[in-house]
Amino acid sequence: MNKLIVTLTATAMLFAACNRNAQKFDASGTFEVDEVIVSAEQTGRILSFNVFEGQAIPREQVVGIIDAENLSLQKEQMQATIEALQERTYNVMPQIKLLEEQLAVQQSQLKNLLHERTRIENLLKQDAATGKQLDDITSQIEVLQKQMDVTRQQINVQRTNTYTQNRTVLSEKKPLEKRVAQLNEQIGKAQIINPVDGTVITKYAEAGEVTSAGKALYKIANLDTLTLRAYITGTQLPQIKLNQAVKVMIDSGAKAYREYPGTITWVSDKAEFTPKTIQTKDERANLVYAIKVRVKNDGYLKIGMYGEVMFAK
Repeated sequence: MNKLIVTLTATAMLFAACNRNAQKFDASGTFEVDEVIVSAEQTGRILSFNVFEGQAIPREQVVGIIDAENLSLQKEQMQATIEALQERTYNVMPQIKLLEEQLAVQQSQLKNLLHERTRIENLLKQDAATGKQLDDITSQIEVLQKQMDVTRQQINVQRTNTYTQNRTVLSEKKPLEKRVAQLNEQIGKAQIINPVDGTVITKYAEAGEVTSAGKALYKIANLDTLTLRAYITGTQLPQIKLNQAVKVMIDSGAKAYREYPGTITWVSDKAEFTPKTIQTKDERANLVYAIKVRVKNDGYLKIGMYGEVMFAK
């Protein structure tokens, strides 16, 4: 009786194995995904780093902060230098105002002298004044006019010199403002910003560590859709096309498969030698072509998992 049970069990296992092995697949491969390695953009101590493996992170979320105190101090120093430049500029208005007031007095004096000369000229016609009086007043007018020309020249020189001096001082302002903008950009890079929607696959750093620009912090990928990279023979190549719908099978226990719809998104235009870990429909083929099949992930698909492809007949 025991021998009969053992015989029946072995027969059933052999039958199941035969049914499983009877399943013919057109291609085999492994699942992969487009991975993004997020690196530090600034050098310094990691003050906070809110990332753990398996975590789903949306795009543009700030996940950590790198110490940028030194950059902030540099920025404050640049801003203080810009403010000091304003204090070094020369305010020409008090000096010009003084000269303009002096010119106004001279104009008033000239007006009086011209009036006096007219009066003397009238008296001279009546023989009530002398020619010397007229010469003296004319000489005073000429002297005053020359003084007014000098005052006007002083005003122009003062304005020109002050403008030149201030322009020299303020010419230093633009490079300093550019430096402040650079520091702002560098300070912004102290934030660790997640670049894509996805799930953290590997974490390389921890809060409290000192990192440097370009050093990897974590690896992230969008696991909603995976790509099965499989290989076909040259005789299978004419049977497929881009955007073709196919069936993708993965192991589901020891005796069954889980089936997924897939779409061929890429076909290599170059043949290559069969990878040792991949078996094709024709195992004797030495040269194969790589294809990529995009498959929607329901959570069971994993990176590196083997998958089988069946083309629609």
